[in-house]
Amino acid sequence: WRWMLMTVFLLFLFYLFIYIFKDFQELTHQFPNFIIILADDIGWGDLDANQAEQKTNNTPYLNVMAQQGLRLTDFHSPASTCSPSRAAILTGRYGLRNGVTHNFGVNSVAGLPLSEVTFPQLLQKAGYYTAMIGKWHLGHNGAYGPTNRGFDYYLGIPYSNDMGCTDIPGYNVPPCLPLKRRAHGGCYSKMGLPLIENNTVVEQPLNLWTLTEKYISAALRIIHNARERGKPYLLYFAPAHMHVPLAPPLTDSTDSAYAASLRELDSLVGAVKTASDETDGDNSLIWFTGDNGPWEQKCQYAGSVGPFRGTWQTSKGGGSAKRTTWEGGHRVPTVAYWPGRIPANTTSSALLSGMDIFATVLSLAGVEPPTDRRYDGFDASNILLHQEQRGREFLFHPNSGASGKFGDLQTARTGKHKAFYITGAAEACGGGTGQQQLHDPPLIFDLDHDQAEDTPLEVDTPEYQDVAERIARRREELLWDIASDQSVSTADYSTDSSAAPCCDPTQPMCRCHTLR
Repeated sequence: WRWMLMTVFLLFLFYLFIYIFKDFQELTHQFPNFIIILADDIGWGDLDANQAEQKTNNTPYLNVMAQQGLRLTDFHSPASTCSPSRAAILTGRYGLRNGVTHNFGVNSVAGLPLSEVTFPQLLQKAGYYTAMIGKWHLGHNGAYGPTNRGFDYYLGIPYSNDMGCTDIPGYNVPPCLPLKRRAHGGCYSKMGLPLIENNTVVEQPLNLWTLTEKYISAALRIIHNARERGKPYLLYFAPAHMHVPLAPPLTDSTDSAYAASLRELDSLVGAVKTASDETDGDNSLIWFTGDNGPWEQKCQYAGSVGPFRGTWQTSKGGGSAKRTTWEGGHRVPTVAYWPGRIPANTTSSALLSGMDIFATVLSLAGVEPPTDRRYDGFDASNILLHQEQRGREFLFHPNSGASGKFGDLQTARTGKHKAFYITGAAEACGGGTGQQQLHDPPLIFDLDHDQAEDTPLEVDTPEYQDVAERIARRREELLWDIASDQSVSTADYSTDSSAAPCCDPTQPMCRCHTLR
């Protein structure tokens, strides 16, 4: 009987161990790692996998990630310009709620309102190590910087890579001159572009041509040190390569500075993916997307919108990409990758927005958002993990600097239909802007049959009438909901020259090299 008791006891210990180990595994998988990569000014057509018939080879690493993961073909940035898009991604709220409706500048005193809660803050409170690398553009002064908005570590530039002068500028239209020479109105010439680590300017003006190397080094360190920290991590990586191209073209006469920069961005993605795969890949979600479409007025230094050309607008003059609510302004290349969790080589045409990152990441982490505010995000977990194809029923695109008042929701999408209440006034390559036009009744396009947004539906058709009625009703409901929302924030857009980041005010252009 002693041997029997011993056997029972050992079996008890064995099953207890299995139970504890299983429970530990489940606990671990409730807290996955997140790597969110947000490219700047990238076009839907810049991802090779989105236009396989073009047979380009500018994004080989992203192509592999798409083959091993999920390509989202109807994914949209929350706005068509930098600050509003980034604010909506981090808060899961339209700009009319979070207060950020247009860009912050070099001399901005404030940024994303302090009343707003970001998903990095919530993950940080839940025990995550949180880090950001790259372009912030949501306020750099005092409490508005990244390390006060949910990030344990930050390395990057506080705004766009053309919002400060450098010794060797990137490619631009019109071209920016080196720091030592005064530039024209198209370039920022009063302040050197700073590189900031946590809350300190470590290099000013920074060397744009070594920035990728610095970013990759920091990202790999964060990923490889994850196990030593003993906690899950969030890496928010926001490279600005495509805003102003930063890689020299190859000697091949058919190459371009933009294509070279796209390949450099792609190699950065590849380095991050490899590091993740080698460490804790089966418990890490990598989500690549863009903050808005290409900057069309930059001509040869702008990306590709693919088939989403907005020809109704371009035929009348003006741009149809960044700053507009045409598809080229907000439909962005998007890939989600999670070995063993996201089915490989899959594609989804579910209608989604960058605002949905907030709800999805928190859901996967098992973290509840505060209940004292209203959100506009959609939990896309089932689309990512279980191949569900049903996305948003409605998505509104805010005015982003072309026509209309900043942030107003005057373009709407439901299913295959898209309605415009206002168009025009965005600059195209060559300088044309097209006239601002209000549309009552709205222009409505069928995107399934007219990706180029060329010919609107006839107003007197039953199809038009049904769509117009549903969109008008939903738009009225949303605007009423926002107007009655007690959690709506208001951003402070005031400026002061003393708010500009400067490592040494006694030096012209705030010059200080190799402090890092």
